[in-house]
Amino acid sequence: MSVRRFRVALAQINPTVGDLDGNVRKIVEGMAHARELGCHIVAFPELAIPGYPPEDLLFKRAFIEANLRALDEVTRASRGLTAVVGFIDKRDDIFNAAAVLHDGARAGVYHKQYLPNYGVFDENRYFQAGTETPVFTAGDMTFAVNICEDIWYPTGPTTAQALAGAELIVTINGSPYHAGKARFREQMVATRAADDLVYLAFVNTVGGQDELVFDGASLIVDERGEVVARGRQFREDLVCADLDLDAVFRARLRDSRRRKEKLGAGSEVRRVFLPALAPALAAPDLPPQAGEPMLGPVAEVFEALVLGTRDYVTKNGFKHVVIGLSGGIDSALVAAIAVEALGRENVTGVTMPSPYSSAGTRADARRLARNLGIEFMTLPITPVVGAFKRGLSKPFKGLPEDVAERQRARGPRRRSRERLHASAVGRAATRPDRSGHAAAVFRARRHPGSVRRARSERGRHRHPGLPGRHRAPCRPHGRRQRVQAPAGTDRGEDHAARVRSGLGPPHRQPLPAELTPDAG
Repeated sequence: MSVRRFRVALAQINPTVGDLDGNVRKIVEGMAHARELGCHIVAFPELAIPGYPPEDLLFKRAFIEANLRALDEVTRASRGLTAVVGFIDKRDDIFNAAAVLHDGARAGVYHKQYLPNYGVFDENRYFQAGTETPVFTAGDMTFAVNICEDIWYPTGPTTAQALAGAELIVTINGSPYHAGKARFREQMVATRAADDLVYLAFVNTVGGQDELVFDGASLIVDERGEVVARGRQFREDLVCADLDLDAVFRARLRDSRRRKEKLGAGSEVRRVFLPALAPALAAPDLPPQAGEPMLGPVAEVFEALVLGTRDYVTKNGFKHVVIGLSGGIDSALVAAIAVEALGRENVTGVTMPSPYSSAGTRADARRLARNLGIEFMTLPITPVVGAFKRGLSKPFKGLPEDVAERQRARGPRRRSRERLHASAVGRAATRPDRSGHAAAVFRARRHPGSVRRARSERGRHRHPGLPGRHRAPCRPHGRRQRVQAPAGTDRGEDHAARVRSGLGPPHRQPLPAELTPDAG
């Protein structure tokens, strides 16, 4: 008796929000690679076509339509296999959606059902929740698709799809990184696969987008909860594996609980039958799938910082960064991260000695620059400090001098150097800037050659008594402030941390006229 083998590929790509042409190229290249490897199905991350998270670009009609045209281009390139691709679907409202493309045609669409609205997520602001839970049958195998948050619910769409006969569930994700998350997430996926007796193929995006970092670490888990294949962290990757679908059938035969659960599952699942694909040539053998080893805690954080820095700089169009070198540990670490992310030729170190600088710190800054091989500049700020003192002598008369006054003179010198090189200024900080909204660029096809910066600062209203996705609707067009929850905390605790910090509702900022919803 022949064994039912099914080859799956997960294309862990690094899309850019708004760069539809670039994202389509990555998707088409991923499909071509999967086709060469003889894969039956290839999956791409959540909102892979527009990039994740598109935020207020979703209020622009032109952006939504361009995303749909891009999906048509991707669909035409899907000959000879099945592809699952994240996009924005438009009906009477818009949906965070996954398109199931089969042999050059759109076979079906899944709409994300659980929209996260906690921590860094704001999806209730933009999307309508889906209600349908389709499963797809291709020949003698049945699979299903869902999106990110849907899989975190123990009795959510994954369970309904598995009870409806799905042997493989593909879940497409934009799961942001925090320290230790990959291990916690893998444990959750393994639990879900074992509970529902199903193969789970979890594809995650990778890369930096504004203040977010996505770590990849895509994985395929079998019906026993064991990892079959795992993608690299913080790198693009194509994860492939051959699945033994008969193992799922055998496991279900031995589970009497599942029969009882099926009786109460109802018949709300919609079934889609896909036409058979043309017989493929003999597929090449895959290398052993031992799974990429997980990084250690320190290496993981360092790689996240490097990736976030690289993508922030390059996706915003910067070429060079300037680091203020104090001779201390903080600026040394920032400079090392910048060199690792961008290359030593794209980093300049600046020391700004003042009457308060010691010979030791100046020497340490110089030695650091020499060890890293970066350009080094000395910009004395003693005259600037004197000018500041004279200008502020009257209002500060009789008050003791403090550290803030000593540091205040350094900013103008750093900014002048930034203008000279058209560079980004890097600095050691405990609270990073949130100026990254410029990374969301939409190259509107009706304005050839132009770059439209279309992401506005916005906020949300949060009710302190309502956790997670049940919070009140967001407040439009204000600047939001966040306190990052510690790794491993509960989903609702991010909001609790914000409340404890004393951060009140953000001030309201009007959206520029050219970026209003009706302008697009």
